Amino acid sequence: MNEEQWSKVDQYLVSPLVGSDQSLNQALSKSDEAGLPPINVAPNQGKLLMLLSAMSGATRVLEIGTLGGYSTIWLARSLPSSGTLISLELEPHHASVARDNLEGAGVGSLVEIRVGPANASLRHMIDEGTEPFDFIFIDADKEGYPEYLELSLRLSRVGTVIVADNVIRNGEVSNIASTDPRVLGVRTFLERASSDSRLKGTAVQTVGSKGYDGFALFVVAQ
Repeated sequence: MNEEQWSKVDQYLVSPLVGSDQSLNQALSKSDEAGLPPINVAPNQGKLLMLLSAMSGATRVLEIGTLGGYSTIWLARSLPSSGTLISLELEPHHASVARDNLEGAGVGSLVEIRVGPANASLRHMIDEGTEPFDFIFIDADKEGYPEYLELSLRLSRVGTVIVADNVIRNGEVSNIASTDPRVLGVRTFLERASSDSRLKGTAVQTVGSKGYDGFALFVVAQ
């Protein structure tokens, strides 16, 4: 088995279960034309996020890492018309592309993109007493994951669902000798999450069109 086979299986699964969506396809095309890196979630992963958010009954969603807004569109589609999604993005250019993509997908009115370092944006929301979020998706710089987790918990309530992407790092997460700061960030994130009495969760390996990786899933239990 290799990435070519994994991609073929993804294509087989996406065709009947996810389908082709013009707005999402255009978001990917415009992101590519704008020079954004092709590191968005896969279509079936995007729909999984939408379903997880919908199953949690979320009306308030926080996303850490916007990129071109592809996953943002999926998450926004899980919300009722009165819902709110705040997405944090470091790069102004990425945020501009994402805003155009969100408008093109018809969900721009549900989403606020805040530009700047995510940890600073999170601390600002904490300081201003922002209402807790129901669903949080972490998909930004891996070195920042431990801090993003702690700050996200301060913006959570009992029952909040937290999903963190790219935690397997092509299997390197199990390499205790790794000096890659992204791997070290993920390892610290997982260690802190596993020892935090407020959280119950797990992590799952995945293979597919995006290669070998995986995600972590937690719920705030107390």
